[in-house]
Amino acid sequence: MEDYFMQETTSFIHSIPVDPLTGAISVPIYQTSTFVQEAPGVHKGYDYARSNNPTRSVLENLIAGLEKGARGLAFASGLAAIDAILKLLQSGDEIIAVDDIYGGAFRLFEQVYKKFGIQVTYVDAADPENILAALNQNTKLIWIETPSNPTLKIADIATIASIAKAGKCLLCVDNTFASPALQKPILLGADIVVHSATKYLGGHSDLIAGLVVTATEELGEKIRFYQNAAGAILGPFDSWLVIRGMETLSLRMKQHCASAQEIAEFLLERPEVDQVFYPGLPGHPHHNIAKKQSRGYGGIVSFSLKEDSLEAARRFVSSTRLFKLAESLGGIKSLISHSAEMTHKTIPPEIRRAAGVKDSLIRLSVGLEEAEDLIADLRNTFDHTIVRSTKYLHHLENC
Repeated sequence: MEDYFMQETTSFIHSIPVDPLTGAISVPIYQTSTFVQEAPGVHKGYDYARSNNPTRSVLENLIAGLEKGARGLAFASGLAAIDAILKLLQSGDEIIAVDDIYGGAFRLFEQVYKKFGIQVTYVDAADPENILAALNQNTKLIWIETPSNPTLKIADIATIASIAKAGKCLLCVDNTFASPALQKPILLGADIVVHSATKYLGGHSDLIAGLVVTATEELGEKIRFYQNAAGAILGPFDSWLVIRGMETLSLRMKQHCASAQEIAEFLLERPEVDQVFYPGLPGHPHHNIAKKQSRGYGGIVSFSLKEDSLEAARRFVSSTRLFKLAESLGGIKSLISHSAEMTHKTIPPEIRRAAGVKDSLIRLSVGLEEAEDLIADLRNTFDHTIVRSTKYLHHLENC
């Protein structure tokens, strides 16, 4: 793993261009809406900033190179990126999607695109047979998150890519949780990769952005058309912030992974914890697949409490000191969230629970603080929070 990170970091850093006009080592921010033309239609590759911008172009080329794809595209948010991909479909098409899908994607699928005649079937993508069983002649897109949010299921990308190709449909992988520092879905056969660059790629909780990478120029050009036509582009300053964040991605991911592993192992030993979800644990049901297709297990750890109630989870997430209660993930500061009432609140409770998202499930985004300090914060919360309600204490006494 050490050699991989060194090679990846060195290669990526030196792929960031030096400004040819001034020699600036930092990518310039071209904060302009339009570009002067030499004659009508004769310009230096840029005419209007919605269609293209030099700062955004650098970012798009960088993410394409990092993901080993043909074309990168930058959007105003992760959901704007997903929306552009869905515009490839038409009425009557069907999607097979991972069952514990991100709540924002679920909302977009069900409340926006469903009314246009696009149907979605949700399956546990950790078992490729479920995808195979759901596949039909109308299936045009398979949508997976791996690791998934928030139960960290692992889908076998290469196997699902083979199913997609046999079924003549596209495979899109949401690579947000792993990032290209750990996993490269296009090399495993995916057609499209999508990122919420708000998370690990930006890395500092100071921007909203989405990125798409396509395996082919042809597919990239189709999505670029929708990027320009709908106009949900990423501005130059935010493009620059993502570039700056990506410069330290490999280094940050090493620390995120190392600390998350320690925290997951700590949680396994706590009597208040029912389940720990982290693919780096040997007991994780998909540990071997994660080990095969990834170069690390990520910085997200989820766990559920034995007292499986909304109230118990609320008490816990409201009592940590270093883990800040907030939406999002992937920044340098550790965050904690209650999936049922935050990231997955748009998903009906019965569907959410069937996908494994219990009422007491808590998600940790492990930041760059010292692991021992984060563990001390969690230990203190377990020991002093009123998670030990009368009902739960009675349960322990009768175990």
